[in-house]
Amino acid sequence: MNWPNRLTILRIALTPVFLLFFLLDLPHRFFWAAAVFALASITDFLDGYLARKHKQVTAFGKLTDPVADKLLTTAALLAFLQLGWCDIWLVLLVLAREFLVTSVRMVASAQGVVIPANIWGKVKTASQMVFILLLLLLAEAAQRFDFLSWLREAAHFTLLSEILLWLTTAMTVISGITYVYSASKIIDFKAK
Repeated sequence: MNWPNRLTILRIALTPVFLLFFLLDLPHRFFWAAAVFALASITDFLDGYLARKHKQVTAFGKLTDPVADKLLTTAALLAFLQLGWCDIWLVLLVLAREFLVTSVRMVASAQGVVIPANIWGKVKTASQMVFILLLLLLAEAAQRFDFLSWLREAAHFTLLSEILLWLTTAMTVISGITYVYSASKIIDFKAK
């Protein structure tokens, strides 16, 4: 197994560690969750960079890398949902897009075609990771610094969270539409 694929598997393994820090009532839990989330997010950049640089792009990596991304970001959204930081409709839209794109990938794979993520998918993943990390750091800062005390009020933090996450959800929907449109040109969706 090459290093890019190992990094993808590491991202999958870091997801429950992230959730553990986020959900346990520990001192500075948002800081530790942010640290683990940042490390996992960095592996997303590194695995792709190393795979391209060393010509180690594999079918396993093309299929597993997006799954690892989805697992990490979906875990964060579900944790945010549990704390009331986001709306269930937002999570539903994101999950619907992810299931749709995964289904299209499965159809393509059954036809011997591997469809890598497009630029919109990469922008979607990057925006999700940046906004999730930003919210984790703001949640930690709001607990530690007086000048951010206004963020301690649930309504203020939830509003900020909703705005950021709806922005990334819009990118998620756009990326899903463009992915399915592109895939429709190279795979056969007709029943046989």
